[in-house]
Amino acid sequence: MIPSPMPGLSLEMLVVAVPLLGAICCFLWPGRSVLPGLFTSVAVTATVIGLGWQVMQHGVLRHALGGWQAPLGIDLQADGLSLLMLTMTAVVGLAVSIYSSAYFGREKAASFWPLWCFLWAALNALFLSADIFNLYVTLELLGLAAVALVALAGDTDALSAAMRYLLVSLTGSLFYLLGVALLYHGFGTLDMVLLGRTMAATPPAWAAMGLMSVGLLLKTALFPLHFWLPPAHAGAPAPVSALLSALVVKASFYILIRLWLLVFPFPGPAPGQLLGLLGTAAILWGGMQALRQTRLKLLVAYSTVVQIGYLFLAFPLAATIGWHGAIYLLLSHAVAKTAMFLATGNILFHGGHDRIADLDRVARHLPLTLGAFALAGVSLMGLPPSGGFISKWLLLEASIRSGQWWWAMPLIAGGLLTGAYVFRVIGHAFTPSDLPRTSRAVPLRMEWTALLMAMLAIALGLIASWPLALMDTGLPFGGGT
Repeated sequence: MIPSPMPGLSLEMLVVAVPLLGAICCFLWPGRSVLPGLFTSVAVTATVIGLGWQVMQHGVLRHALGGWQAPLGIDLQADGLSLLMLTMTAVVGLAVSIYSSAYFGREKAASFWPLWCFLWAALNALFLSADIFNLYVTLELLGLAAVALVALAGDTDALSAAMRYLLVSLTGSLFYLLGVALLYHGFGTLDMVLLGRTMAATPPAWAAMGLMSVGLLLKTALFPLHFWLPPAHAGAPAPVSALLSALVVKASFYILIRLWLLVFPFPGPAPGQLLGLLGTAAILWGGMQALRQTRLKLLVAYSTVVQIGYLFLAFPLAATIGWHGAIYLLLSHAVAKTAMFLATGNILFHGGHDRIADLDRVARHLPLTLGAFALAGVSLMGLPPSGGFISKWLLLEASIRSGQWWWAMPLIAGGLLTGAYVFRVIGHAFTPSDLPRTSRAVPLRMEWTALLMAMLAIALGLIASWPLALMDTGLPFGGGT
């Protein structure tokens, strides 16, 4: 690990500062927030590219804010895993920004853009944080921005879902903070690397692990703690639903991986097996619930419950290459689910509803949108040559190599369930109908954004070598710190 090669102008700081400045500009000029919002999206993406170049040239970067080193100061650390998360956020964020510039009217745009830029800043800060208290701060900021975005629709269902989400977010943060207090009292540091070096399997450490894990599982919406997710994702506007599914729930999972591998290296096989079982239940329960839905957004929301279950199959397979499969699934799911929610938003924008049984003529009027939905479904099903196929193949290989072949069964069952509800939607989209329906034209940038994200979900299966190699740069998967 080396200090940032630009100590006076750290790109790690700029990755957080640029979207924060964008949020301020959008707040100060709400009537013209689209232009600064789009400029911020491009600027953040360019900054992430610059940071990625530095990481690939110099290895792991660590920047001490204000010149104060850990354990007294706050450090920002960029390694392979955090760079992948930042890149994922930049790609999804740029797509959602372009889509939202046409989706929202003037009044909603004035509220959306500052909240979205603020949420982006919180995400980037979270992925770069190197100590557990700073992770708490960023996680709390992220939750507050996400709750406000869920309530953006303004109707009763959205406000109810936002209030439920707020209570869940605060509860999860409280559990996490209690664990942070126990660790600081017991070991005198908040830095994850230093904690990992001094950690011992004491009762306070076990209690901290339990509290922090439960809080993060609640925020990640793992079954049976998923009750808040479908109403929140279905009630929010389509771009917000894409952000919640692709990015927000992944942030708490990212923290859980960091803690599991760096801070708590002593759990043994039992907790991993339990999380694997909960992941299996999420796959089966979420898939069956998705099949029962009559509204498209609720179907896609329950699909997120399924994909979250896949991520937790990596915990019992951690001894082999299960982590690589889970992280690649996280990346491919983010892109595919963004495409699917944006395609759903196009359908709702066009016809004014998302009733699955009444999706007739979508194939004729919105062929690009239906193509985006279908390609995103291919990745979620895990069919070749998509990114979802690569990730599920890695998980399947890990289950065979570790001798735990039974974890292959939920992988296969989840793919079949996903295929069933994706083809159900496509079938209704091709069903002809003579009933009169009102409709309005969907801007081309909204259709093409959804389609390009779906194509990227497929392309991730063709460029897997670079992301998989980047994961091994620094902790937690590579050597060195």
